[in-house]
Amino acid sequence: MPGFALKVNGRHVELEASHEASLLHVLRNDLGLNGPKFGCGLGQCGACTVWVDGTAARACVIPAHGVAGREITTLEGLGTREHWHPVQQGFEDAQAAQCGYCLNGMVMQAAALLAREPNPSEARIRSELSGNLCRCGTHVEILAAVQRAAVLIAKGDPT
Repeated sequence: MPGFALKVNGRHVELEASHEASLLHVLRNDLGLNGPKFGCGLGQCGACTVWVDGTAARACVIPAHGVAGREITTLEGLGTREHWHPVQQGFEDAQAAQCGYCLNGMVMQAAALLAREPNPSEARIRSELSGNLCRCGTHVEILAAVQRAAVLIAKGDPT
């Protein structure tokens, strides 16, 4: 198997994987990162969302070799238990997690939005998250969580 390098959550990793291996497969199976989830395998549900060079992307449809040398951030790299990212804090404050399956994608997509637009409108948040499927129906809480995160960011709250 051919080797390649990635920068994942701030650390350089050398990997060997087939050219067909998806980034999601490598992250979960080779690196043991369980934030991104397998949902649909088609890039449509958002459960596998990660950042590639700071942009939200669907890891299930990205060939791992295709992002060699690029910076990958997963939910595990967004914040820590001691210092949560404002979006993670917003989700806790709003009690926006139910089953938790969509949580990775919602948090990563919302954090990418707030990095670009720290004070988005409700319509903008809805639009940004429209490609992320929540099967439990906690959309109202998720919207409140992102709005709470925007407030935390505006206050400069280190969480």
